[in-house]
Amino acid sequence: MTAVSHEVDLLIVGAGPTGLFAAYYAGFRGMSVALVDALPEPGGQVTAMYPEKMIFDVAGFPEVRGRDLVAALVEQADQYAPHYLLGRHAVELSDVEGGLLVGVGGDEAVRAGAVLVTAGIGEFSPRPLPAGGDWTGRGVVHFIPELSVHSGRDVVVVGGGDSAFDWALALHPVARSVSLVHRRARFRAHPGLVSKVEDLGVPLITPAEVVAIRGEDTVREVEIEVGGAERRVLPAQTVVAALGFTADLGPIEGWGLELEKRAILVDTTMRTNRPRVYAAGDVAAYPGKVKLIATGFGEAATAVNNIAVELNPEAHLFPGHSSNLP
Repeated sequence: MTAVSHEVDLLIVGAGPTGLFAAYYAGFRGMSVALVDALPEPGGQVTAMYPEKMIFDVAGFPEVRGRDLVAALVEQADQYAPHYLLGRHAVELSDVEGGLLVGVGGDEAVRAGAVLVTAGIGEFSPRPLPAGGDWTGRGVVHFIPELSVHSGRDVVVVGGGDSAFDWALALHPVARSVSLVHRRARFRAHPGLVSKVEDLGVPLITPAEVVAIRGEDTVREVEIEVGGAERRVLPAQTVVAALGFTADLGPIEGWGLELEKRAILVDTTMRTNRPRVYAAGDVAAYPGKVKLIATGFGEAATAVNNIAVELNPEAHLFPGHSSNLP
C-alpha cells in the first residue's frame, strides 16, 4: 500500500532552474512546496552537464557560471524551506479528493493540491563510448561536476559538439594536457567555440576514434585510430565521453497529458489538459515557444500565480510586487 510521505500545496517535478525558481515563487505566494528530481542534486541539466559553462542570457547577469546560477536559485528558494526529494522518480499520478497523489518510487507518495512539471528535456542518459567497456567511473566520465578533480591529469575529450569543446575549454587551465578526438573532420560545435579551443593549442585529432582503453584500476592511456589506418597512444587519466545523450519523459508520458514531440502542451496559464497539472520550462510547449532559461523563469511565475488562484479562488492572480512587501 502506498503511504503518503508528504502533503504539500504544490509538488514540482524537476529541480532545474525553472523548478527552483517556481519553488521560490510558490513560497512567496504562501504555498508549501516539495520538489522531486531523478538527479541526486538540484540544478537539472545545468548541474549535470554544464556546471562550469558561462551563461550569458539570464537577465541581470552579464555572465554567470552554471554552478553559481544554481547555487543562487537554491538560496533564493530556501527562504521558504521547500522539501527536496532528490534521486527519486515521479511515477504514478492519480486524482484524490481535493488534489493529486504522486508516487515517488518505492511505496511512497506525495499528496499535493497541484503539480507543476518542470522536467526540462526529461530523464537523460549519456550515449556510451563504444570502447568504454567497464571503464565508466574508473576514468571514463560523461559529466564533470568538479574541475579540480582533474587537476594535473592528461585528459582526452571525445566528441565534436558544443559540450566537447566546452569541456576542453574548461579543463585546459586545470589539466596537465587536453586533447580532443572526433570521428569526423568537421565539428558540430559553434565555429567561435572551435576557434577558442584551437587558439589555446589544444590538439584536435580528426578523423579519429578511440579503439582501446588501457590501465589497471583506472584509465592510464587510450589508443586511437586516425584516418582509418594510423594508430596512436595518448596518455590519459580522464576520458570525457561528450557524445550527446538520449532523453525521454519517463513515467510522465503515461500521465494522460497531451504531448507534442516529447513536450507537454499548455495554455496561456501554463495549464495542461489534466486538472491541477501545469508545466513550465523546456518541457512545456505552445505556439511560438522559445526554449531559454529566461523563458522558463517567466513561465514558472505565470504557472504559480494561476495555481494560487486554482487552490484558493479568493486569491488574486497578481500578487503585487515583491519590492512592496515587508
